[in-house]
Amino acid sequence: MLHAAAWTDVDGAEAHEARARLVNVQGTRNVVALGAPIVYFSTDYVFDGTKREPYVESDEPNPLSAYGRTKLLGEREVREGWIVRSSWLFGWKGRNFVRTMLALAEQQDEVRVVADQRGSPTYVAHLAEATRDLLALPGGVWHLAAEGECTWAELAAAIFEEAGVDCRVTPITTEQLGRPALRPAYSVLRSEREGAPQLPHWREGLRECLARLAAAS
Repeated sequence: MLHAAAWTDVDGAEAHEARARLVNVQGTRNVVALGAPIVYFSTDYVFDGTKREPYVESDEPNPLSAYGRTKLLGEREVREGWIVRSSWLFGWKGRNFVRTMLALAEQQDEVRVVADQRGSPTYVAHLAEATRDLLALPGGVWHLAAEGECTWAELAAAIFEEAGVDCRVTPITTEQLGRPALRPAYSVLRSEREGAPQLPHWREGLRECLARLAAAS
């Protein structure tokens, strides 16, 4: 059973942690109670970002935000199945960074984007393929994220370059952005487990996502 339902509003969880806990913890407990093995999708935000090399499964979580705390507590509800930590997800549907940047570029010729957070942007289609392969492997915690790493500002610049959009990216700091929830400054994920599925580079995922968006327009 794939359990992807979650409270994913990182900043909203700071003001409504009890509600986020109901979704991310109690909701997971309800799914587990059905008795079937599950795949629980978790997040890089269970880490505090103080490490400066990729986080692996044996690293101790230390979430900075209400969102990260509730997702970690959700992980601990899983008794049988796979806990999949991934990062910076984007796709051709729903609310995500790629679609947000493209929408902003239609309205303005400059965007201000954080340049002091680093992670591995992961295309949801590649994550889905890796999850399918994971089902043939033992359960437990697995890190599945795209190859490569970048900052949000670098990702924004890549989006505009690949999409052929004329929009300037101005790097800013996390402090300048002023969001309610703390984010890890470094949250690149890699797997130390034998046989872990390997995802393509994030830039390849970006190209595939943009092609899918173009085909749908």
